[in-house]
Amino acid sequence: MTETTPSAARLDPIDEAIAAFAAGRPIVVVDDEDRENEGDLIMAAEFAEAATMGFFVRYTSGVICAPMEAERAAALELPPMVAANEDPKGTAYTISCDAVGVTTGISAAERAMTGRHLAAADPDPASITRPGHVFPLIAKSGGVRERPGHTEAGVEFARLSGASPVAMIGEVVHDDGSMMRFDSLREFADAHRLVMVSIEELIDYLNEAESVVETESAAKAESGTEAESGVQAESAVEASAEVSLPTKHGSFTSRAFTIDGHDHLGVFSGVSSPAVVDDSAGWESSLRGPAPLVRVHSECLTGDVFGSHRCDCGEQLDLAMHRISEEGGAVIYMTGHEGRGIGLGNKLRAYALQDQGLDTVDANRELGFHDDDRDYRAAAEILRSIGLTRIRLLTNNPEKTRALESLGITIEAVVALEIPARPENSNYLNTKRRRMHHTLTLPSVVGSATASTPTAEKHHC
Repeated sequence: MTETTPSAARLDPIDEAIAAFAAGRPIVVVDDEDRENEGDLIMAAEFAEAATMGFFVRYTSGVICAPMEAERAAALELPPMVAANEDPKGTAYTISCDAVGVTTGISAAERAMTGRHLAAADPDPASITRPGHVFPLIAKSGGVRERPGHTEAGVEFARLSGASPVAMIGEVVHDDGSMMRFDSLREFADAHRLVMVSIEELIDYLNEAESVVETESAAKAESGTEAESGVQAESAVEASAEVSLPTKHGSFTSRAFTIDGHDHLGVFSGVSSPAVVDDSAGWESSLRGPAPLVRVHSECLTGDVFGSHRCDCGEQLDLAMHRISEEGGAVIYMTGHEGRGIGLGNKLRAYALQDQGLDTVDANRELGFHDDDRDYRAAAEILRSIGLTRIRLLTNNPEKTRALESLGITIEAVVALEIPARPENSNYLNTKRRRMHHTLTLPSVVGSATASTPTAEKHHC
């Protein structure tokens, strides 16, 4: 069969690829027909698991590579594989490696372990042995705009998604071992519900983003204002008057924040929240010690109001209020986040699919949504508006942490907010841990009649 060349109409948006990458899912990345005209499965190495590596081994050539920056390769003591590189495309292989502690190193689980070691926050050369069954690659410092290869694309997507800058990649092949080209890759991506993008798209995306930054910087310089590095343009935040809010956890104050036509709620303990931060008042002037606890809580009508045990949301909110009443801090309650951003009606439709056997991720996908459609820009702007740019975040969700940090909020610590599993939500919580990479230990299942908070507090640090 003669296969066509890439068409923009048959590729997915780069933003979708970044979101999938940040959620730990593989994406398909194609390059130009004049280069290799192939497609690679690419994912963040820090999220590599036995199941995803098994998928890689099943549908690729089986040679799993790990693109990374030159500095990380040096820190891991991974020198070039050869002194004189004769690869036609200049692919910069280092010597191969395995994680310390593997048996043969060839299984999907053990190659996934090696990927996680390579992506560790603190690269440790003693954590790997050489040679092995994973092939690290060194990306060009200029990324895909210097070398439009899958090696550079892997590192670019890791950087854009906020993941550790190490990827796992493998070339997608047919069952007979021949390389898949564009049309077959599109069919493959659709069959497995994967995002498919091109390196050319990624280059255009990076050029456009750079152009926007340069234009905004020039405009701000002309008007005499200084841009805050890494923070997107802010929307206006309107704050209501502060009122008292007595609760079963103690006395709080609260304020409504309106941004882009949506009302959100801030609930505070230990200090009054300023409507507008200035140099002489507000949180920044009173917080010279440890950063305050903050819970950015997504609206969940069924869990927060009706006490549904299908999720842990209501119990998380209850525990967050208890913790913040004792230590001081804030709950930022985000409306419009129902069902991870898909709305109440669609959340109930997803529940119906879950009752038929799908997990929460596949139910969202079946309805045509992403795994998580929440946008944290409004939350970051509210936090900045009250001077909370340095916080300890109450969450189990690493994507929420990355999103807020990318929006200019300094997360000094992530504080677990785990609720013991119930019979009704244990599968849901396992899916959050396994497929959405929430940092859950899943304490023992409790009976459905068990109280939600103070009995659960012993499970938290």
